[in-house]
Amino acid sequence: MSYREGRFWQPDVTVATVVVRDGRLLCVEERANGRLVINQPAGHLEPDESLLEAAVRETREETGWNVRITHVVGAYQWKAEETGRHYMRFAFAAEPVDEIPGASLDEGIVRTLWLTPQELQAEATRHRSPLVWRTVADFLGGSRHPLSLVQQLG
Repeated sequence: MSYREGRFWQPDVTVATVVVRDGRLLCVEERANGRLVINQPAGHLEPDESLLEAAVRETREETGWNVRITHVVGAYQWKAEETGRHYMRFAFAAEPVDEIPGASLDEGIVRTLWLTPQELQAEATRHRSPLVWRTVADFLGGSRHPLSLVQQLG
């Protein structure tokens, strides 16, 4: 039965941040589906949370860094072939504010990395999804939209 025939369908809503310091990108190395992969700070939107709040929270929980969101990079729709899950990712640019001393990182996160774009691209086979490089490539290409594009009502 398809969605149009009445089957319930709901994509996973996720957020991600592109954080740059001295020409390097804040990334995480994490365990996912039995692999050690690289991702930007990213995660799921939680109930009663704005997209911007989720992006700040996920970055803090996964990296131990407080950030200030500056721009919208883009919105991305992706279907994971191996699981069939659909994702709606909202990606933001952010500036690092400060590192939280002794912060414990989310389960599955092995470590944080500050990679040059070239180093990140060289690890393409280890990216958690195609969204990792696409988001960074869009950011590096100048994709920066005002935060006013994202509105939370109610």
